Amino acid sequence: MTKKWYNYFVSVDESATADQGAGVSKTGPASPAASKTAAQSIAEIASTVTAEPKFTTPVSDPTSFEEIYKAAEIPPAPQGYSILKVAHMLESEHIRNLPSDVKKSSVLVALDAAGADIKDVIQDAVRRDRALDTYERVQQRAVDELEARKSKENGDIQTQIDKYVTEQRAKIQANNDEVSREKERFTGWRLKKQQEEKRIADAVGYFASENPITTGPVQMQPPVAKTGQRS
Repeated sequence: MTKKWYNYFVSVDESATADQGAGVSKTGPASPAASKTAAQSIAEIASTVTAEPKFTTPVSDPTSFEEIYKAAEIPPAPQGYSILKVAHMLESEHIRNLPSDVKKSSVLVALDAAGADIKDVIQDAVRRDRALDTYERVQQRAVDELEARKSKENGDIQTQIDKYVTEQRAKIQANNDEVSREKERFTGWRLKKQQEEKRIADAVGYFASENPITTGPVQMQPPVAKTGQRS
């Protein structure tokens, strides 16, 4: 996709087109013929650049655009006039506050004096732009793959958690069921025990004025406290 701000440098006449992109503004209307020719020129220049750069070395610092350009093997700009140098020129305190057409003319004069071609500058811009776009896709793909791996890992962990919780809840329920069964058994035994005690007490009652037989529930004795031994 062609960046609109390239039109700042490529035009068929001295009037700037009314467009804005990448922080460079243009003033003044442009004829349809002029706009069409400028667009065609941009397309022709862009078509001479490889569609997608190949990164031959890994990028250790994604925040370093210079490292990205180096990894994409951006060739040196003829006469050293890369789009970055031109951008630096446009930001210079000597011309940055001047009208757009004056800034444009100043840059073109400097390029002409150095024997540099504006088309080479545009090609350098296209290469850098495509290198950045390609590396963005590389990073997006890496993020997507990481998200997919971690989502699967999280799903596996959640499955293990759910399995563990289910197993532990089953153990808790089994423990509660065991206690309930033991309480029910003990309650039945206690009832029979009281019936047996009553039978004994009735028999003893014939021979003792004070019946020593207990028929109620047994009072639980408090646990005996263990005393520590001195060495």
